[in-house]
Amino acid sequence: MFSQGQIVFGILFAVAFIAALIIAYNKDKKVHKGFYKGSIWVLIAFISFIIMIALIKQFLG
Repeated sequence: MFSQGQIVFGILFAVAFIAALIIAYNKDKKVHKGFYKGSIWVLIAFISFIIMIALIKQFLG
C-alpha cells in the first residue's frame, strides 16, 4: 500500500510536526495563562452539560 519512503516520510513529518507544536506552545504559555484565565470553568460546565444530556437520555429514552 505504502512504499518504504512514504512510511519514513510520514513518521519524520509527524515527529517534526509534534515537536513544532510543543515548541510553539511553550513559547505562548505565558500568553495563554493571561488570556484563558478561568476557562477551566467553561470546560467543566460544558462537560457537565454533556453528561447531564446523556443521563437524561439514558433515564427517559
